[in-house]
Amino acid sequence: MERIYLDHAATTPLHPSVIDEMMPLFADVYGNPSSIHHFGRESRRYLDNARETLANTINASSDDIIITSGGTEADNLAIFGAAYSNKQKGKHIITTVIEHHAVLHACQQLEREGFEVTYLPVDQNGLVDIEELRSALRDDTILVTIMYGNNEIGVIQPLAQIGEVIKAHSDSIVFHTDAVQAYGIVPIDVTQLKVDLLSVSAHKINGPKGVGFLYIQKGISLIPRLYGGEQERKRRAGTENVPGIVGFAFAAKLAQAELNERQAQYLQYKQTMIATLREEEVDFTVNGDLDCNLAHVLNVYFPNTNVEALLVNFDLAGIAASSGSACTAGSIEPSHVLTAIFGSGAPETTGSVRFSFGYGNSDEQVNRAGKMIAKIVKQLTKM
Repeated sequence: MERIYLDHAATTPLHPSVIDEMMPLFADVYGNPSSIHHFGRESRRYLDNARETLANTINASSDDIIITSGGTEADNLAIFGAAYSNKQKGKHIITTVIEHHAVLHACQQLEREGFEVTYLPVDQNGLVDIEELRSALRDDTILVTIMYGNNEIGVIQPLAQIGEVIKAHSDSIVFHTDAVQAYGIVPIDVTQLKVDLLSVSAHKINGPKGVGFLYIQKGISLIPRLYGGEQERKRRAGTENVPGIVGFAFAAKLAQAELNERQAQYLQYKQTMIATLREEEVDFTVNGDLDCNLAHVLNVYFPNTNVEALLVNFDLAGIAASSGSACTAGSIEPSHVLTAIFGSGAPETTGSVRFSFGYGNSDEQVNRAGKMIAKIVKQLTKM
């Protein structure tokens, strides 16, 4: 049985070229980048070159890139680091109800430590209301954290406009965005987005797991979350994973070079899936506005179905999809994103599936998957 992977928003397969780039380093480049001898200097050269490549993908300086173990650590370093560093100015933080749990759980922990957090609602498409954001800003607001592209429904927030509103209120407010799902899919220029902090992860762009970065604009102070050595300009202790970082940089370089091609290809897959479901006369609706959405993410509601039954039957048919964030896989609780949009108890929260496209998919494959999905949905709705 052919298995069709339609869960690229959860994680992506390593690109063969990335594997080729990483393999020699495991055997030959083993020095500690902090060592001053030849072996250390060689590792440092690979690390510096990779950091420069990563910085170029977002129009930043290599000095602004802090390597982390992934998106979660980058989000935590940004949120806790900015909160602790600026608490003398105030303890008010603004975020949204549809953030990734790496952001939401960090904010909830800060609430337990005496910070106050405003959770902005979103509209039916998952978009933040700019005027509600403007009204929420206060004199004691120190941090705003709003994700770029949502990992469940794919909605893209108007970050540049959000950044302008924040900076017009106060230049001292730190603006962070979780760009994990958007990086490598949409163009990112940190100067145009007016963000101070930006989180990224390698495994979403056909790079290795366990590596990411946090962009920190010059002049932004963060209290570190890890203590030990003086790596990453004393902001993130721990010996760097040089093979992983080199693989990350190569995956990022590929994604940057193929950005327009990938966007068009993933959008075609999305359109093929929608067209196939319509041709098969399946009852469904798309969650979120397709006009302001990540090209690779498609969240679909199938009335009179249960997401667990859908996913189990899809898997038996060889189709890998998801109910939303992979970090909540196995949970029987409805998606917090869809609950925020449609309300608690709404059928969309228990009958929606996320399909996400990427490297290794083809239009013919997506069409074939769509027909199998339609058949399964029809069987389940009859039951």
